[in-house]
Amino acid sequence: QSLGGLATFRAFLKSEYSEENIEFWVSCEEYKKTKSPAKLSPKARKIYDEFISVQATKEVNLDSCTREKTSHNMLEPTLSCFDEAQRKIFTLMEKDSYRRFLKSPYYLDLISPPGAGCGPENCKRNHTHSLDCNSNIISQCA
Repeated sequence: QSLGGLATFRAFLKSEYSEENIEFWVSCEEYKKTKSPAKLSPKARKIYDEFISVQATKEVNLDSCTREKTSHNMLEPTLSCFDEAQRKIFTLMEKDSYRRFLKSPYYLDLISPPGAGCGPENCKRNHTHSLDCNSNIISQCA
């Protein structure tokens, strides 16, 4: 995973006031690594309270059906209880934020070698990167 790429994408989302999306996605990835069944419920509750509940401090933009299903999953949390919500937020980032990110100075500075200047060959690159939910986010950056 490119930590530089992830940090840069996070900074871009912060500039757009939507960093809660990547924070939710990363929290879900970490949650899925939980080994102890006893820790599932408290970790799930923390993610739910922070990103999904009506009073969430960093509420992500989910449709009511997904929000309701995720709320229901909180009754008996499993490693996959956030999968649908995570998928929806991922798609939102992929189709919206990530496309703008690829055209932003954040990304262009990340991929341009230091001192490369801005000649036509550097500014007119054709980048067709995409997010891959099952692998590392922004793995091709940096």
